[in-house]
Amino acid sequence: MSTVKKFMYVNRHAPYGSIYALEGLEVVLIGAAFDQDCCMAFIDDGVFQLVKGQDSSASGMKNFSPTYRALGDYEVTRLYVEKESLMERGLTKSDLMELTYEDEDDDWAEKPSIQIVERSELGRLMEEQDVLLNF
Repeated sequence: MSTVKKFMYVNRHAPYGSIYALEGLEVVLIGAAFDQDCCMAFIDDGVFQLVKGQDSSASGMKNFSPTYRALGDYEVTRLYVEKESLMERGLTKSDLMELTYEDEDDDWAEKPSIQIVERSELGRLMEEQDVLLNF
């Protein structure tokens, strides 16, 4: 009998300047395509990955932030953003992209994917996972 494991992809790095953010996004999309139960956490400089209006031209890297909009299509609907990390970087929820998914259990109502959670709550969510992958 097969049990579905719960995977959390923890994003700690800024979106540009290293390959961590892009690889993390690619890996979660691959996992979700294979029906893994996936969620994502954004902490430390990882919160910058979800900032709207990104301009990557100075880094020489392609702006991959529009790809986050595809997460809902892959049933990755739980994006946890650590409140303290936002505050420490002078950001608020209004600085983040509006990422949504269609809830098939609620007549396909469009719902927000991003949830702002306190550090202690994120720790509890991490404990509930079977696998944590850090990027």
